[in-house]
Amino acid sequence: MSDRERQEMAQAAAETGAKKTHRSWDRVLVSAFLGGAYIAFGALVAITVSSGLDPARWGTLPTLFLGAAFTLGLVLVVIAGSDLATGNMMLVPLGAMRGKIRMADVVGNLTLVLVGNLIGAVFVAYFLAVQTGVIGHAGASGTAGLTYQRLAGIAAAKATGESHWQVFLRGVGCNWLVCLAVWMSLAARSVSGKILAIFFPIMAFVAMGFDHVVANMFFLPAAIFADVPGLGWGDVLVNWLLAGVGNLVGAVIFVATSYWYLFLKDQPEDAEEKSGAAVAEPAERA
Repeated sequence: MSDRERQEMAQAAAETGAKKTHRSWDRVLVSAFLGGAYIAFGALVAITVSSGLDPARWGTLPTLFLGAAFTLGLVLVVIAGSDLATGNMMLVPLGAMRGKIRMADVVGNLTLVLVGNLIGAVFVAYFLAVQTGVIGHAGASGTAGLTYQRLAGIAAAKATGESHWQVFLRGVGCNWLVCLAVWMSLAARSVSGKILAIFFPIMAFVAMGFDHVVANMFFLPAAIFADVPGLGWGDVLVNWLLAGVGNLVGAVIFVATSYWYLFLKDQPEDAEEKSGAAVAEPAERA
């Protein structure tokens, strides 16, 4: 891929970020609800396929299975179309860096999308994970018991097993990779190409145990709803705050600002409009 094509990707991303702030609040909220639900579906299937694998026999392979299955979430977000806070943390500030929108627009959009993501993720956690019995309870037998044990292990590690500094840094690494997945998907013209661009960065961040604030909006409430011991809402809120700030830093500093500096800093606005038009359509779904 040439620098010219990368520049067009950056221009399309900035245009998309600006457009995301021009919709009515109710459309943003519905789109964000779907985004949170899609990530929760990815998290739920990831728990299901990786449960019951004894680390003594399988080593770290369960985390690979977890990561591969979790990619479903961002595939649904990008291909079906919805708003995800972690992706918007890169796209919307990039639009502000190009002078297309105000900082108040960035704050308003990210706040509303986070609220919608939370509602969607918690909805799936309560009704479709716990109330359906897909996630079992302590002492449950069979698949339900295995999924409960897997969820309990993930939730305990995220909420009480990591220091505050670790959660923040894992949030940075997570959204650096998530935003790269979104960024590369802008270059793909086909559905299969977008899925391939998404798969490896998402699989990698999950396999490494990084923290995604919207995924944690599913994992941690689901664990509380399933009565996993030793976990409280205070632990959950602290995790969300630290992971969210880390996600924001990873998106704004390491992706949006980096690519703005490389490809947009010295690009005049009129040239952007002409060359960015060709790739604006694929960027709309990111």
